[in-house]
Amino acid sequence: MRMITLDEVVSLLKENDCFKLLTHSYPDGDTLGGAFALAYALRKLGKKANVAVNGAVPSKFRYLVKNYTEQDFVPAYIVSVDVAAMSLLGDSVMEGVDKIDLCIDHHRTNSVAAEHVYVDGDAAAASETVWQIIGMLGVEPDEDIAGCIYTGISTDTGCFCYTNTTPRTHRIAAEVIPYCDWQSINYINFVVKTRAKIRMERMIYDTMEFYAGGKCAVVYTTLAMQMALGAGDDEMEGLANIPRQVEGVQMGITMREKEGGVFKISVRTNDGINASEFCKQFGGGGHPAASGCSIEGDLGTVKKMLVDAAEAFL
Repeated sequence: MRMITLDEVVSLLKENDCFKLLTHSYPDGDTLGGAFALAYALRKLGKKANVAVNGAVPSKFRYLVKNYTEQDFVPAYIVSVDVAAMSLLGDSVMEGVDKIDLCIDHHRTNSVAAEHVYVDGDAAAASETVWQIIGMLGVEPDEDIAGCIYTGISTDTGCFCYTNTTPRTHRIAAEVIPYCDWQSINYINFVVKTRAKIRMERMIYDTMEFYAGGKCAVVYTTLAMQMALGAGDDEMEGLANIPRQVEGVQMGITMREKEGGVFKISVRTNDGINASEFCKQFGGGGHPAASGCSIEGDLGTVKKMLVDAAEAFL
């Protein structure tokens, strides 16, 4: 593994062809936006590029692929986008992949075993870096590329509300806005909700409990709850922000039960509390204010582990 510069990233992309772009499991707007934007850009250079997604693209992000079709070729160069750890790559994404040639990311905790790694820890989203790469490749942006970049940046910053938002974030958003329907993107990602999601949010509030003198709030969803409400991945999006919105809460923990006796944990923090350091205890990581991990066990056991760790951490 070798850490490289952005100029070297661009050189590698120019020198190679037949790209397979990897996204992380439970794909969000940044991994999808960054990967598809890069694929569209590489194709405009006459190269072949496909994006590998674990499962289908979530329905709320289908607008990103309205002009995308799979190309027929044998992948020769593998690139991961917004993937912080190998454990985040699903089996279907890694099918036929024996090594990752290039990793493009913005997580300071990145541990992807790639031949070449570029991590910009100051970027609010990996899509910021992809936008820089596209410019350095000399590709003229279009609606598809701009919509992907805006989606990646806006979703990873909570529509520019999170502390990871920087002046550069706003500058890049200003650059892509003329090319895409940003109002519709904002509406889809931050305004409209399905009835199932509203029911799920109501149920989430009923599970909320407070610990560490009110500084930690914990909520959860179980497979039974999701099944009863007919809720899918789209309904789970954004739920992690609910517990930290309560006044006085410094750490919000969201537990989401997955198949196989595993809980996907999302941690969101306020007041400078480092969510990434907290999640490292459980083999996870991410950003200072937004991180995650996975823990095996039943609801009661996993919840006690998290609460005990939170009370000691806070």
